[in-house]
Amino acid sequence: MAKVLMKGNEAIGAAAIEAGCKYFFGYPITPQSELPEYMARELPKVGGIFLQAESEIAAINMVYGAAGAGVRVMTSSSSPGISLKQEGISYIAGAELPCLIVNIMRGGPGLGSIQPSQTDYFQATRGGGNGDYRLVVLAPANVQELVDLIIEGFDIADQYRNPVMIVGDGMIGQMMEPVEFKKPKQRELPEKDWATTGTEGKREPNIINSLYLAPEELEEHNKKLQKKYKTIKENEVKVESYNIEDADVVIAAYGTTSRIARTAISQLEKEGYKVGLIRPITLWPYPYDEFNKINENCKGILTVEMNTGQMIDDVKIAVKGKYPVYFHGRTGGMVPTPDEIIAKVKEIYGGEK
Repeated sequence: MAKVLMKGNEAIGAAAIEAGCKYFFGYPITPQSELPEYMARELPKVGGIFLQAESEIAAINMVYGAAGAGVRVMTSSSSPGISLKQEGISYIAGAELPCLIVNIMRGGPGLGSIQPSQTDYFQATRGGGNGDYRLVVLAPANVQELVDLIIEGFDIADQYRNPVMIVGDGMIGQMMEPVEFKKPKQRELPEKDWATTGTEGKREPNIINSLYLAPEELEEHNKKLQKKYKTIKENEVKVESYNIEDADVVIAAYGTTSRIARTAISQLEKEGYKVGLIRPITLWPYPYDEFNKINENCKGILTVEMNTGQMIDDVKIAVKGKYPVYFHGRTGGMVPTPDEIIAKVKEIYGGEK
């Protein structure tokens, strides 16, 4: 298939339709409003339904209902809107329903700004709603990877009966890049015999619920969920690494920030510095084991984010105190520059190559 030039937000919609998504429920918010606009225009052409809900809370509960019927469904929003959806996301995770949730992050806290940000890392990876639940969290670095992960994300959701979240930022939502729509690696997906599709008098009704009034039953349900999350951690870790076996400093960065880090690394290499990169693609499950491959004489790990330091916690867990961990971040919608990263790496070097 030939490549086409697409804006990130519209590419998300095209990829979702390519993956078989027929239902979208959402509410407009900058910087992702082009996505619901695209779905409003394109979904009816393939027999799908777009519905602008009266609120983010209504939208996520519509997703709950559609997911319960076994269809491929998605919603999208940006940071404050995703916050409003947290109760419904917890319900969906508790009821073990597959769906796709897209967060094109903006500056916060509160209403913040409409500029790009990565300040929802804690919310996405630790769970913003109640209870012991997990989302599979995917963090693309370019529009092509965004398309690929949207398509694969629906398969992951169906395989594990679990919501999947795509986290980008305002830059990836607004940038235009060439993309092609490729079929993902074929997965053996289970039948949706749990779906509430009507019995036609041929079977007992299916019941989908996240309410367990007996503590013994709720504990067993939580044990079942934790077993599933363990399987996801074993099978779904995605990470990209560069030159970490020989690096004196390793940068940890994800999403579009990792592209800025790559620019810095390219310049540093020209000056004779040895700098590697670990780019988590799954923020949960996190690629902790990748940090075991780092050069034993590494001077330190530099975590670079568009926030005040959130992924740094996972980096510290990964290195287990073996290396010092440093941080450079910009927040409020400000974006780190290659020059800032270069200066920080040289500071860690201590003036010696």
